[in-house]
Amino acid sequence: MILPYNHNHAAHCESGVMSSLLKHRGFDISEPLVFGISSVLFFAYIPILKFGNLPLIAYRSYPGAIIKNFPKKTGMEHFKKQYSDTEKGREQAMEDLIKTIDSGQPAGLITSPYFIPYFPPEMRFQFNAHNIIVYGYEGEQFYVSDPVFSYPVKISYADLKKARFPKGLAAPKGFMHFPLKIPNFIDFHKIIFEAIKKVCFNMLKIPFPFFGVRAIFYLSKTISKLPQHNNLYARHFLGNIVRMQEEIGTGGAGFRFIYSAFLQEASEMLGLPFLKEASLELTRAGDSWREFALLCAKEVKSRNPVLQLNEITTKLEECGRLEKTFFEGLYNNIVGKK
Repeated sequence: MILPYNHNHAAHCESGVMSSLLKHRGFDISEPLVFGISSVLFFAYIPILKFGNLPLIAYRSYPGAIIKNFPKKTGMEHFKKQYSDTEKGREQAMEDLIKTIDSGQPAGLITSPYFIPYFPPEMRFQFNAHNIIVYGYEGEQFYVSDPVFSYPVKISYADLKKARFPKGLAAPKGFMHFPLKIPNFIDFHKIIFEAIKKVCFNMLKIPFPFFGVRAIFYLSKTISKLPQHNNLYARHFLGNIVRMQEEIGTGGAGFRFIYSAFLQEASEMLGLPFLKEASLELTRAGDSWREFALLCAKEVKSRNPVLQLNEITTKLEECGRLEKTFFEGLYNNIVGKK
């Protein structure tokens, strides 16, 4: 059984999968609108949470937030299910996937790229939040629309089962989802305004140094104090920033560019020019994040025994100032226009 399905390449896997599943059901909504309405743009630096002795740095809210938030905000009915990580549970997950396809419904799955053979070996890493769509099967092969690829791919039954049940943090436990019912009317004006206010609140008003704009400046101070006596750790620290920003999923700058596209589309939908102006402002912040990542990468590869951190911290503080100005202006405009 192979369902007719239009493969869609996307900027980010979770928002891309949600947009693609909805398009298949006849709801033609763009990836930027899905991303923006879900209110997932964020920044977090949490040094007390470590992975491989390196702190957590995130450029969007937790994986799965789009799948949770978008249906809730739009009033959609959305099927979601996890399974026990036992042989019986794993087999049930695969059986349910086949039944879903047999019913004519492609299924969204959360997987780990570490166990996906169609990824190049250098791109297979343990990340338990990669979103794909399975739209068919033939024998032991499953047909996959993976939004990070420009073409459909295939994966075996055994490999897909393994990819759906990786161990470790935030294990997906075979998570499967798809839209059940889409409302006849969605008040985009209301939900877009509420979504923007939520992102502005998260970036400006959470009273802890680990989140939002405060966390950007907190990270800058941490970088400035990296130990000169332990260059190896310092360069691993900077390398982790680059990896989290530009290699895990879409990256910090990439999320800013998607949100910028959301603001531009929202401006056209609602007839609000200030949103288009805001989109240009956020694009500049995204450019600054890319420049910051490049400076970090250069330092990671440097053979200079003395760490050169001033330019890096200056650029990161620039990112913080740009985002602070952007979110304050956006919030004030949204509150004033509502």
